[in-house]
Amino acid sequence: MEIRDRRHISHSGRRGSLSAIAALLLATQGCSSAMTAPTDHASSGSASSTDDFTNTVKDWPLRFLRHDFAAQCFNTRDCKIVYSGFPHHWDEPQRSWQSYGYDHADFFQSAELSIANFPPPAVLDWISKDGTSHHATIDMAGIFKDRLIRHNVPKHEVKEGVSIGNPTIALEVDDRTVNVYMIAHIPTKHLQIPGNKYSDFREDMIKVYSKTY
Repeated sequence: MEIRDRRHISHSGRRGSLSAIAALLLATQGCSSAMTAPTDHASSGSASSTDDFTNTVKDWPLRFLRHDFAAQCFNTRDCKIVYSGFPHHWDEPQRSWQSYGYDHADFFQSAELSIANFPPPAVLDWISKDGTSHHATIDMAGIFKDRLIRHNVPKHEVKEGVSIGNPTIALEVDDRTVNVYMIAHIPTKHLQIPGNKYSDFREDMIKVYSKTY
């Protein structure tokens, strides 16, 4: 499991970064997407019924009934992803995410919001750097069958009485590899950066699935 720590990004600092990312992605995508409306640390185990769902740390281990979705393609000649009936299409060559000089997670800003768990599998059609055509289906219901939020915050550090928003499921095509991540905003009792009042959260980018074709 891969974890990328985003504690260093404050709300105010991240806004400027995300604005730059949004402008960059609009400029580089041939056809861009439009916005539509356990252990102590781990989210493992089975989710209980929705009858007692509070959307707070009381639901430990943390689980989700709805999710946001983001998608990106890198190192491809052409790439199309369809999820929940919504197409994401890059019809021009895409380079590596590292070449842009931004944090990896900043590329995955949700384009589909508040999706009920779960639509049919995502359908992917793309051409990798070597000119090979690929087709795949990615079943989010199977990957997240436990309905649990992946994060890296111990229970005793999650702020009590605060609603936990929908996590983002991020789907990435990178050349011949498909990756699925979860990015969740988890409110914390203590500041992650002492003295920075905007750092009362963690947003770890956690890889939960990967397959190379």
